[in-house]
Order: sequence, then C-alpha cells, then structure tokens
Amino acid sequence: MTKAVFCIAQNLEQTEIIVNHLTTAGFSTNDISVLFPDKSTTQDFAHEKHTKAPEGAAIGGTVGLGTGAVVGLLAGIGALAIPGVGPLIAAGPILAALSGAAVGAATGGLAGGLIGLGIPEYEAKRYEGKIKGGSALISVHAKTSEEIDQAKDIFEKAHAEDISSTEEASV
Repeated sequence: MTKAVFCIAQNLEQTEIIVNHLTTAGFSTNDISVLFPDKSTTQDFAHEKHTKAPEGAAIGGTVGLGTGAVVGLLAGIGALAIPGVGPLIAAGPILAALSGAAVGAATGGLAGGLIGLGIPEYEAKRYEGKIKGGSALISVHAKTSEEIDQAKDIFEKAHAEDISSTEEASV
C-alpha cells in the first residue's frame, strides 16, 4: 500500500519545520514534495527548471526564491506556471507530476493536476485556493500504516491544516 499524506502549511517557515521533522523521522527527501506560489516575482514562467539536491538551494535563488536550506535539499526544485494560478515553486516528486499535468492543465488548473495525482476533487480545489492564497502544499509518500500515522502526527504537531491521505496515482 502506497499512500500520499498531504497537508497545508501557512508559510515557508512552517513548511521548513515540517519538512525537517519528516526527514528527521526517517522519510526520504525523495519522497517529500512541496508546492507553493512564487511570490517573489511577477513574471510568469513559460518553462521549468529541474535540478537535483544539493543544487536545489542554488536553483531556488535563480528562480527568484529564497528557499530555506531544508526545502532546497529535496529531490528537485523548480519553477512551473499553471494557467489561472501563475508561477509556482515545486520540490520533490510533485514537480515532475505537475509539470506533465501543467501542459494540459489549461482547463483544470492546479486542481486538475492535483486530481490527476489522486487527490479527491473537493480537496484539490481547497488546496488550490490555499496555494493561491500563499500557503504551501506538502506531501509525503508513505508505504505502511505506521508511516501514514507518523506523517499525520508530524503535520498535526506542526499545526498544519487540511491533513489527509489518499492512494497514490501512478505518475
């Protein structure tokens, strides 16, 4: 059973705390994803950039984002633009998943891409609204029920919002 456990962090500082706790608990940086708006620029990105850690922190600066060290060490970090949402910063497996979805997301926007990842429609629309408002979506792959419970516990202790889990869709 592979599930993704999701939550909303209100700001980058809370995002950093949650990602740090996930890695400290033993979750691989390859299994953690973060998605948030790029509020540091008004320019829409027409392309995406991919890197692997530890170059993630460097590309964050190139993209115009002062990401912290923890988010910068995730599997990849890059910029993408989704029509109706604007420029986003993504790190981890969600970058590749949404990059493919973003190409055809003109009709579905970010919610359409999230639905494609296996997130129920009502949650995807709620997440899209929160991300547009400046919050971050964090997800982590969990293979056992213990890992699912552990991730949810980390999210709850960090006062994250909208915590849920879902069967992962193949990407």
